Amino acid sequence: MAEVKLRNVVKKYGKTEVVHSINLDIGDCEFIVFVGPSGCGKSTTLRMIAGLEEISGGEISISGKVINDLAPKDRDIAMVFQNYALYPHMNVYDNMSFGLKINKVPKAEIDERVNEAARILDIQEYLKRKPFELSGGQRQRVAMGRAIVRKPSIFLFDEPLSNLDAKLRTQMRLEIKQLHKRIQSTIIYVTHDQVEAMTLGDRIVVLKDGYIEQVGTPLDLFHHPVNTFVAGFIGTPPMNLVECQVSKTESGCFLKLKSGVHFPIPEKADMSFTNNQKVVMGLRTEDITPDDGNGHFAEEWKYEGTVEVTEPLGSETNIHMDFAGDKFLTQCDGRIKVDTGDKLKLCFNLSHLHIFDGQTTKSIY
Repeated sequence: MAEVKLRNVVKKYGKTEVVHSINLDIGDCEFIVFVGPSGCGKSTTLRMIAGLEEISGGEISISGKVINDLAPKDRDIAMVFQNYALYPHMNVYDNMSFGLKINKVPKAEIDERVNEAARILDIQEYLKRKPFELSGGQRQRVAMGRAIVRKPSIFLFDEPLSNLDAKLRTQMRLEIKQLHKRIQSTIIYVTHDQVEAMTLGDRIVVLKDGYIEQVGTPLDLFHHPVNTFVAGFIGTPPMNLVECQVSKTESGCFLKLKSGVHFPIPEKADMSFTNNQKVVMGLRTEDITPDDGNGHFAEEWKYEGTVEVTEPLGSETNIHMDFAGDKFLTQCDGRIKVDTGDKLKLCFNLSHLHIFDGQTTKSIY
């Protein structure tokens, strides 16, 4: 068993607190991802779990044992870094076996562990090569292999794919996910890339400014963000977030945008809105489509705007729209020709509408 518990964990540098009272339970064999922008505290939290940073307050335990004062080598963890951290003068075999030799593991067992890890990672043919003879992806596999041979209860990954190109990152994401299924160990993974977080994690921890904003499965975060930060951070493209205010009339309750566009607030919203209340409306790009006259959505409202910028992606095109000052992002089939300045009518699916408080940014619908 390798459960990890963080209780009121704090990190300070001098008088500056950078991680604020984090509480988190990580289950045995769970793949959990810390995600957030640069400076949010995700790598610092990982390094405190690893023992590479002292904690300033709180408690960290692994499998029920408090490890605050344990040295990194005694925590039964293995860490994979962004920069690989391979010894340049050693070949792949020696890099992978170095830690085992230091711990005086028998040579026969070292051979068995290294060859097994090399087989899992498909790097058997590179065991005699030096790191400079390998590609970035191959070096990262070696770094992962060095962690695997130790047979730790917990693997810690600190932005391991950020030095790789886009195609190789996609390939390595798949390999890391398959690796987790094979080794059945707890993995704590840090990234700033929300696509990595969504595709890898059983659960995702979204951090901002040293605080946990939300913890949940990828789909929980995508469909039920607790605030505008999570809504705008999770999802590609990000959710459309537009400031507006509530307008209560005899005919119903509406969201009034700066442009004068009115969206009805669904009757099932059990929130008691007040007139002129400042809120933020949110809609995913898939809930906004160019009008082709076919009526895509049950709760559909149509408004015309101006194409501001287009981003051709091949199979689809991102379209940045302007509605007299209100900005929306949508997508269309990449074969449809759309140019800057075109007038385009969009269909809005209000059955998936999100509403956030304009002051606290928290979700209210």
